[in-house]
Amino acid sequence: MTASLSDIKAKIQSTEKTSKITSAMKMVSSAKLVKAEAAARDFQLYASKIRQITTDLLQTELVTGSDNPMLASREIKKSGYIVITSDRGLVGGYNAKILKAMMDLIRDYHPDGQDYSLIAIGSVGADFFKSRNMPVAFELRGLADQPSFEEVGRIISRSVDMYVNGLFDELYVCYNHHVNSLTSQVRVQQMLPITDLDANEADSERLNSFDLEPNREAILDQLLPQYTESMIYGAIVDAKTAEHAAGMTAMQTATDNAKQIITDLTIQYNRARQANITQEITEIVAGANALE
Repeated sequence: MTASLSDIKAKIQSTEKTSKITSAMKMVSSAKLVKAEAAARDFQLYASKIRQITTDLLQTELVTGSDNPMLASREIKKSGYIVITSDRGLVGGYNAKILKAMMDLIRDYHPDGQDYSLIAIGSVGADFFKSRNMPVAFELRGLADQPSFEEVGRIISRSVDMYVNGLFDELYVCYNHHVNSLTSQVRVQQMLPITDLDANEADSERLNSFDLEPNREAILDQLLPQYTESMIYGAIVDAKTAEHAAGMTAMQTATDNAKQIITDLTIQYNRARQANITQEITEIVAGANALE
């Protein structure tokens, strides 16, 4: 019985240490989430402005159609997917959700496995796809908790260049969209060709208030890739926010579970201790009776 009490007490102490670690990790993830949400709000301001300018410049093309490679749809021979996961675990079902969604998408739309290419952002996704011999064109690991555009700019511009050069005919970004601290949603969002602009949002009077230099076409040649790159960057910021929220929730759940285990073990310890005391009393009484 004594050994059993020692084992239970050791488990309680070990679980208490684990609880302290998960509680600290939850606080770290919470702090990261606050910064990520602020970064996401700042990006939305920029995104709304660049969308406004791009829509104004493209008003005619959005109505009549365009042969610009960033806008014109073409025969789909190969698809490109930017898949965003984390670089490590301890984030609950964050990675499992997006990877399962991607496997379902590939099974439904690319059964032969030859007409798509993956760009993996995050070690979990890169390792997952490579272990299954799936076509990973390139990857980015070790992304910062608050990624700057400079950090991800190379992989984003390379993805856009691959589309422009015809290595694939459409480009999607696949990630977990941050809804709130408890919820995220898998998104598969088309980035190229650009299809999310609405001619009804254009304002010709606003455009006429600008002097365009050198000319409208030259500006569009620079602006459209920048617009796409900014939208992809926004998805990365969004995904990072969802990752921090998932990490915070997972660590809170782990802390709560540890506390419940401690409670259960404490009850078990007290019962075992009471049984031990009862056994000792019984033995003392039996010994006393034997002496009478």
